[in-house]
Amino acid sequence: MRPMDSSHSTPDWTNTKTIVDLFFRRVDHCGDREALFFRSGESFVAVSWQTLGEEVRRTASMLVELGVQPGQHVIQISENRYEWILFDLAIQLCGAVHVPIHATLSANQIAFQIIDSGAQLVILSSATLYQEMRPLLDDCFHNIRWLFLDVLPQTSHSQNIYLRHELADRLAADRKSYEHQASENDAATILYTSGTTGEPKGVVLTHDNLISNTFGILTDNRQEPEDLRLSLLPWSHIFARTCDIYCWIASGCQLAIAENREKILDNCRELKPTLLNAVPYFFDKLYQTLADKDATETPGSLNQLLGGRIRVCCSGGAALPAHVEELFSHQQIALLSGYGLTETSPVITISTLKENRRGTVGKPLRDVEIRIAADGEILTRGPHIMKGYYNNPIATTEVIRDGWLHTGDLGTLSDDGYLTITGRKKEMIVLSTGKNVSPVNIELMLVDIPLILRAFVLGNDRSSLAALIVPNPKVLRGEIIHRSIAVSSPEEACSHPQIMELYRSALAERLKTLASHEQIHKFRLLDRDFNTEMGELTPTLKLRRDIIRKNFEVEISAMYAS
Repeated sequence: MRPMDSSHSTPDWTNTKTIVDLFFRRVDHCGDREALFFRSGESFVAVSWQTLGEEVRRTASMLVELGVQPGQHVIQISENRYEWILFDLAIQLCGAVHVPIHATLSANQIAFQIIDSGAQLVILSSATLYQEMRPLLDDCFHNIRWLFLDVLPQTSHSQNIYLRHELADRLAADRKSYEHQASENDAATILYTSGTTGEPKGVVLTHDNLISNTFGILTDNRQEPEDLRLSLLPWSHIFARTCDIYCWIASGCQLAIAENREKILDNCRELKPTLLNAVPYFFDKLYQTLADKDATETPGSLNQLLGGRIRVCCSGGAALPAHVEELFSHQQIALLSGYGLTETSPVITISTLKENRRGTVGKPLRDVEIRIAADGEILTRGPHIMKGYYNNPIATTEVIRDGWLHTGDLGTLSDDGYLTITGRKKEMIVLSTGKNVSPVNIELMLVDIPLILRAFVLGNDRSSLAALIVPNPKVLRGEIIHRSIAVSSPEEACSHPQIMELYRSALAERLKTLASHEQIHKFRLLDRDFNTEMGELTPTLKLRRDIIRKNFEVEISAMYAS
């Protein structure tokens, strides 16, 4: 990686209205300078801004050949890779709408989003996933064109199936033939929420949403041309997409694509990044790595772990543990917290090098307003607010009222503008990995199991979900007799290895259609039911979550410690 000339860092962004404008102005300004690094074979290879621009135009030409038109929805299901960026920008260059879907979701969940979005083209990196989804798409399957990045699936249906490299070899890039002048109010992307209740909703974000959020982030968090950002979060989440990809384009720094979760620290040693965005789970893993070596107090140990050049880290998606904040402070590395939602493009507030108060999530971006409602809910207004939920005006009007988006989160605002998150108005679990999970949906699935009378799912700020399970005594008794399991009391039954395995298998079978982050990784069988006398249930037998967590604090701690 050769040094970068800082004189190339600040083109005139006046009247930049779309992500496409932003990108091609950067290409014109930086030309043959190295822009992007990704693993190819045994080493990371560099791609210049000029080459990247040519590849985006060529990819857009391919999309037009496949019939993509302005306003159409194009789905991409892929891990982070060079082609992800090409297709994101090329789809927008065509005036179409990019709909990325998390590659880790189950086939059922992906099929729902394909059908709901009305997409006519699906870009896939996995031929196996295609085979799993086919029977789930019903009549719409034959109306979809499929573009595979690597290999074609083994199928007798060759119609509407294409391989990227074969198609690209037949086409010549001609930007003028397909360029579409999108406006700032046009949709750039649709991203599906995890779904608090019922099915996920498609969040429609415009070019103006993304442009305003990008420059709002960079206003007080400057990124230098010499900076190298290592991108490790999935770009199908708006946090990584805005804060990694679009901030990289706007700032003119360099971007490197991490190979995978297991090789992040190897990539840090090889690439020596200066910037890194992640979720609390990753930063906690850094702490554990150093703690295992008794090196948390060793000066420079954290910087060395991250390659030796790290300048700023930013955390989002969930609350930071206090011991992680203490580690970064002691090691004199900036760890900035931020807060936002998919519906807000995503950043609402962010800390800066000059204004970084521990325990808070910083101050609002420029042009972003926040206020606290009478019930403590955080409301926000500004150019970062989504256009709405796709094809769901009722849900849109429920969350956006009088121009203010109701976040569903609870917080306080200091006199000098710092926001502190105090809880969640909606029943939503945010894992330390940044994944959002609706506990109610999973609990409803669990109580469908005959062995289970009641279930309570938890996992806020943890790396995985767990559950407190009240067995159905009658059904369990029948299984104990049928299997000749020797137990003498309810307490003994709830910890017997054969019974634990019985429940473990039942959970795995019932939740097999859910994504990996929605699986129950730990559970505890309780020898008593939740009850109204102890405040654990409402008169209508709804779970009182805070009280259950308090009453079973010992059991929960033991479950996660096991």
